[in-house]
This record gives sequence, C-alpha cells and structure tokens, in this order.
Amino acid sequence: MAALLDTDQLRSFIAIADTGTFTRAAEAVHKTQSAVSMQIKRLEETVGRPLFERDGRASRLTDEGERLLDYARRIVRLSNEALASFAETELAGRVRLGLPDDYAERYLPEILARFSQSNPRVEVTVVCEPTPMLMERIEHADIDLAIITHVSSRGSASVIRRERLLWVTSGRHAVHEQEPVPLALGRTFCTWRQAATAALDGRGKNYRVLYSSWNSTAVGAAVLAGLAVSVLPESALRSGMRVLGPADGFPTLPSCKIALVRNRADPSPLCDALAGHIVSSLDNLSAPAEKPGGDADALT
Repeated sequence: MAALLDTDQLRSFIAIADTGTFTRAAEAVHKTQSAVSMQIKRLEETVGRPLFERDGRASRLTDEGERLLDYARRIVRLSNEALASFAETELAGRVRLGLPDDYAERYLPEILARFSQSNPRVEVTVVCEPTPMLMERIEHADIDLAIITHVSSRGSASVIRRERLLWVTSGRHAVHEQEPVPLALGRTFCTWRQAATAALDGRGKNYRVLYSSWNSTAVGAAVLAGLAVSVLPESALRSGMRVLGPADGFPTLPSCKIALVRNRADPSPLCDALAGHIVSSLDNLSAPAEKPGGDADALT
C-alpha cells in the first residue's frame, strides 16, 4: 500500500519553509521544537528524501523540499476547505478583519465573495489601516485577523503569499528620466521606502521624494498622472503603469512577504473559517513570474 502524507506534518513543513527555522515554525504551529523535528523526520521517511539542509542558523529547503512545498500547500488548503464546507453552514456572529487599503483593493473582493457565499449569517467588520497599526490592534485584541506585510522584526507569522516588489511609472510619460527622479512613497519609516531609497543610493542615482502617503490610491494616482515613480508589489500593477528595471537605471528590489496574523488570545471557529478563505483566495491569484528574494515592508 502506498504511503500517505500526514496533513499535520505538512503544516509544520510549510511553517518551517515560511519562517526559515524550526524554532519559529514550532511557535507558528503551537508545538514544541522537538515535536516539529520529529514530524519532519517522519515526513522525510514517508517521501524517502531529505527536505531541509542547514544554512547557518536557518533551515533551507532542498530541491526535493522545494518540489514538495507546492503539493503541501495545495493538500493543506484542500483539507481546510473540505472541513470548512461541513462546519461553516452553522456559523453565525461577527469577525473583525484588518488589512492595509492597497491589500483591501486587490484581495478583499475575492475573500468576501468566497466567505459570504459559505457563511451568509456571519458579519465581517473590515478595518483598513497601515500594517504597524494593525499589529497594535492584534496585540490589543481589537481585531481577530490581519493581512499584513511581514518582515522578520515582527516575529513569527503565517506567510501566505510572496510577490516581487517593482519600480513603476506611467506608461504615457517619461518622469523616470528626470534628474533627480521624483518619487511617490510611503512614510519615512516604511521599509518599502527605505528599500527603494537604499537601492537608488547604492546606484548613485539622484532622487527626491515628491509625494509621501500611507494611501495607495494617492500614490497610484501620482504615478498614473506621470508625476512620480513608485514601488508596488506585482499584483498591484494597474493598467497604464510601466515596470522599470536595471536597463532603465532602476536596480532590482527585494520581494515582499504577505502574512496572516491572528488574535491568539480569543480563537474562534469564525476566525478559522475566514483564515481558510483568505489563504485560498490569495493562493488563487496569479502567481508572480519570478521567485522572490528577501524581505520588504509595505507602503501601508
């Protein structure tokens, strides 16, 4: 009889791939590090291949581990959906979701459509704020779930999507050729902004921040009007925008990690159901064309 893959082992496997270490993965799946290590050992015995190798203090996927990761995500997602299909019909109440406004514009229609169809008696309260404010709300239990842009300094989180961070300008203007190049970015403590300016400094390219806003619509409007260059994740590209690269004098940027964080102090079936729909919805979006690299924070 063929061996079967254990979904609980796969969850721990995914957590290690997302967090980079067994310690952080154990925190994410609420198990001890030794329990997670044993799960991975058994999973490796099942597939007959090593899945991780040491890279300093971190754990890096082997080629076989990379191959398994996509299957693991799909298996876990389908398992969540199957269980939710039996439980969600009786769910009722209110669940509070937070996300930045640029994520709301791209992800919320799909999330709400899927969730409302399965849970017509559940009220979803949506809060749109920048990631740092959402993290404070999570800590104070003001919201139940939050979709954020993740960086390692924010601790462990469930990374549910990765995207390339791209330089963008108007397709009808040549503002990127100006000297110094005008930029539309987030506030000074925004890591996307810091990554963008650091990249230009490293290239010796002159620039000035002409527009600064938390609001992605305002930043996008400045770009489309041909007033400034900005940085956006790949799924946020709009009609009329042009992507800039090294050939245009704009260096490659790090990628961004989109994560889901939860209020662990008050877990509920409503949160579990909505979290499952969020993961499925973002997974169904078209995948980035290239495999991402390092971390970056969001405009929001």
